[in-house]
Amino acid sequence: MPHLILSDASLAFGHVPLLDHADFQLDPGERVALIGRNGCGKSSLLRALAGVGALDDGTVWRQPGIRMGYVLQEPPFDPELSVFEAVVAGMGETSALLAEYHAVSHALGDADADHETLLARMHELQGALEARDAWSFEAQAEKVIQRFSLDPDARVGSLSGGQKKRLALAQALAVSPDLLLLDEPTNHLDVAAIEWLEELLIASGTTLLFITHDRRFLDRVCTRIVELDRGRLLSCPGNFTEYQAKKAQILHDESVQNAKFDKFLAQEEVWIRKGVEARRTRNEGRVLRLEQLRRERAARRDRQGKVELALDAGDKSGKLVAELEHVSKRFGDKTVVRDFSCRLQRGDKIGLIGPNGAGKTTLLRLILGELQADEGSVRLGTKLQVAYFDQFRTQLDEEAALVDVISPGSDFVEIGNEKKHVIGYLGDFLFAPQRARSPVKSLSGGERNRLLLARLFARPANVLVLDEPTNDLDIETLELLEELLQNYSGTIFLVSHDRAFLDNVVTQTIAAEGDGVWREYAGGYSDWASYQAQRRKDEAAQASADAKARSAQRPAAPAAQAAAKPAPPRKLSFKDARELEALPASIAALEDEQKTLSARLADPALYQSAPQEAQDISTRLARIDDELLALLERWEALEAKG
Repeated sequence: MPHLILSDASLAFGHVPLLDHADFQLDPGERVALIGRNGCGKSSLLRALAGVGALDDGTVWRQPGIRMGYVLQEPPFDPELSVFEAVVAGMGETSALLAEYHAVSHALGDADADHETLLARMHELQGALEARDAWSFEAQAEKVIQRFSLDPDARVGSLSGGQKKRLALAQALAVSPDLLLLDEPTNHLDVAAIEWLEELLIASGTTLLFITHDRRFLDRVCTRIVELDRGRLLSCPGNFTEYQAKKAQILHDESVQNAKFDKFLAQEEVWIRKGVEARRTRNEGRVLRLEQLRRERAARRDRQGKVELALDAGDKSGKLVAELEHVSKRFGDKTVVRDFSCRLQRGDKIGLIGPNGAGKTTLLRLILGELQADEGSVRLGTKLQVAYFDQFRTQLDEEAALVDVISPGSDFVEIGNEKKHVIGYLGDFLFAPQRARSPVKSLSGGERNRLLLARLFARPANVLVLDEPTNDLDIETLELLEELLQNYSGTIFLVSHDRAFLDNVVTQTIAAEGDGVWREYAGGYSDWASYQAQRRKDEAAQASADAKARSAQRPAAPAAQAAAKPAPPRKLSFKDARELEALPASIAALEDEQKTLSARLADPALYQSAPQEAQDISTRLARIDDELLALLERWEALEAKG
């Protein structure tokens, strides 16, 4: 039985239909990705399917009794709640009882508490919870909180953006949903958290419907792509790579069909406009058919145009952009940057990789001379014109009109040597002329990012600092932005958790290694990932060699002494002895597998032809490292017993 059925759905805001008699069905076990242009109505559709938004027409059928989790793009939370209270808040009437039980349990640990009153209240709560069979809910809440590495007693207001996203996912999973609806689940998560979420969603077996523009995430997780395009839903089985090939053919066929239709309509228009002689022989049926053709052409929605991106690199900076020598930076007891040195030159495209809170923004500010280092020296180049893209959009005034954001006090912008009217320039970024005077607060998340890009590119800059520019941008705009940055002659500093975007743009990577250590690598994210896999392999091989060396260095008892003394009784059981005999073969098998996989991972073509296989190999290599260390430790333990 399907989980969801959407039938003949219509929804419009203003004169543009977001859903135009659309149909959709979601079956158990599917992992469906909903994609489409910014502003096409994806989030509105997801809200309607979740039951928190309404349609203008049509119906949404949900399987009776289905448990559903829904995670908004920017989930709202009461900042005064604890993490535990926020997680159980989605459990209906039971949530208040569980939250109070959790608070009473903690209060009993205080030496000054009124234990008698607390115990009495706990007894009442236990009875109420047992009546609702709620203990399984509490166990599930504690399990997901632990799984998402959250502190159950922390206040929601103290959490970072990434932690709040984890909290929203934990809240949705705490009810053990049959169906999970996710709106941009990777926003605010770092790369490690995104990869962890991929594994979690695949392993859980939960039916998924999610919105994302992360192409690696799409390829890894989804089993079907559904595109919302001009009010209709187009379904393509398979992952994003398979969809791209099918979509290209669909657009080609549509273009050919539209061209034939337009040619036929033009011929009929010529016929109807012929002179008196032609009008005498008019066929009434042909006239009626022409009127129908005109109605069909008027109703047809042509595909929205592409964003027109252009970037003025301004005057060239000096060849040297920045040189750091043994730079360190601390905040209190925490060292964010430790003894870091690098030399960055004009034209470098540098990606910064690291978990949330690692200090990527701090390192950027040190490189650009905006922050004073505690130790070491920073030398800046000459003629630097720096432009910033801020992921939190703090540069945007909510009440300002779009034209004032782009060109305050002027009707024109100058890109290179070309002067352009601000209305036309906004049109390049897909903002209709009638929206040019609209306030910023009326824009969606993706539209705000497009506006920030328009503002950024309206000014010449030879150094671009892009902090999460890909959030909320649709895939087509992402690909255009990638192409623009690839051809940009200036210097780029890119902070992003979009692995495909990093691979397609940057030429070198600065990665956080933990404890304030940063290292520089050639290439993008995939190159860095392969370096890490090779390093783990080398460390495991070294650990294996060290263990064997320690075993070989054990002194043997002298022959005379061995003859004089009776042999000590054997301490190993039969089972342990058999296990010890089998260990060398097991270790050798793992090392052979490790060698084969590493050779496969070293092939650069793998990342283009089979990116999913590369990810699987990296995961397996990490597990082999753990298994090898465990076997070596067991070997030493058994030898010590014998």
